[in-house]
Amino acid sequence: MANRTVKDAKSIRGTNPQYLIEKIIRSRIYDSKYWKEECFALTAELLVDKAMELRYIGGAFGGNVKPTPFLCLILKMLQIQPEKDIIVEFIKNEEFKYVRALGALYMRLTGTSLDCYKYLEPLFNDNRKLRIQSRQGQYELIHMDEFIDTLLREERSCDIILPRIQKRHVLEENNELEAKVSALEDDMDEGMETSEDEDIPAPKEETRKRVDDYDRDRDRHRSDREKRHTRSDKKLERDKARSRSRDRDREKRERKRSKSPKLFSHKEKERDKDRHRRDDRERDRERDRRRERDRRY
Repeated sequence: MANRTVKDAKSIRGTNPQYLIEKIIRSRIYDSKYWKEECFALTAELLVDKAMELRYIGGAFGGNVKPTPFLCLILKMLQIQPEKDIIVEFIKNEEFKYVRALGALYMRLTGTSLDCYKYLEPLFNDNRKLRIQSRQGQYELIHMDEFIDTLLREERSCDIILPRIQKRHVLEENNELEAKVSALEDDMDEGMETSEDEDIPAPKEETRKRVDDYDRDRDRHRSDREKRHTRSDKKLERDKARSRSRDRDREKRERKRSKSPKLFSHKEKERDKDRHRRDDRERDRERDRRRERDRRY
């Protein structure tokens, strides 16, 4: 059968290598179009070409649990069980980052604890971006070192439960693994040695120029604020002066009207009469309403 593990394959952690992927995920891979068309009769030599065509990593996605090509190739590698040298070449491949990611995940699934730390930790220096497909089918960006950190620290990656490995400090105590030295610590040590050994003059002139520029900018901003406040105060004084002038003009008109009633225009008198007539009609209507209420009760 096309889905059976090769006859001479070695068991991984006491079980069939394909069983490292859960049964429901395996069945979805077997039913997928990519598995049937691209992974049929695939050998270790042809596997490299398929790995070079990868454009993203990921596990299963969508409501119907559809596997990614990356996950299909992982199962195919578990099925045909390529030689360890081939996997190491995958991991050391610097040109095709998805080939490296494929080899790293396979090494994490099948390798010993010592091999996982030995071959995967150097990849922390690889900060290239990887596209990963989420469970919702959307693409996200991560970095290679983040992916490697997930493989060494988390319990699951790309919808595969990762086998348990020994803690690093246990291997260090047993002298099976050397103490880890971070690349950042090396850079810091080099920087400290450089500052101690070399007497580099401080850029005093450049610093003075920056201070002068800062002072000029601060003075310019302060001058702009003062100008804005000055313009605002002047505008406020003008508005107050206009208001006082309008009040004086209004008082003059009122005094003239009070001294000379004859100066009222004919239209103003007519408006007053109309207003009085409206008031009289309103009073009459209100009086009629009260009478009607009294009559009812």
